Amino acid sequence: MRKTSDTSRIIAFETSARRDLRFWGLLLVGLVFAYGGFTIDPASNCSEDGECAPWLVPIAAIAGVLAAAAGLGQLLHNARRGSRLDLDANRLEWWQNRTALVEGDCGSIALDQIDRILIKRDSEDEDISLYGRDAERLAFFDREVIGGSLDQWAQQLRLAVPSIRLEIRE
Repeated sequence: MRKTSDTSRIIAFETSARRDLRFWGLLLVGLVFAYGGFTIDPASNCSEDGECAPWLVPIAAIAGVLAAAAGLGQLLHNARRGSRLDLDANRLEWWQNRTALVEGDCGSIALDQIDRILIKRDSEDEDISLYGRDAERLAFFDREVIGGSLDQWAQQLRLAVPSIRLEIRE
């Protein structure tokens, strides 16, 4: 998380697909598979034991083209996601522009309307959810809109609004 200025009390995070290594990796892996699928002779796709699987080569080419197209599509669209915690305005805003068809999946809430923060952890992943005073989960708010540590972000929010409960499930 980064502060946008020393004089303001705004904590903001924003990133885009072009700054996300996952989409560059998807494009690269897709191109490698597509290149292999179009350059390897299916008849030569045999092991030392003599077992052949010539059908794997065109499948690799198709999978590669699809993966490269998915990565390139995200990079061209340059979907943005992030959040803005404005302590002076008493607001939390977040956005996830996932597709070109939807201008943005976003939300906003007054800080005093947030009831609890739920952090779920398992052996492989962790996620975060916010719940309003009406006990409803706030839509489109998840790990993707927070840059960095979930614990650190939750503690900063709780310092600003001590009435917010923090629940951690492991």
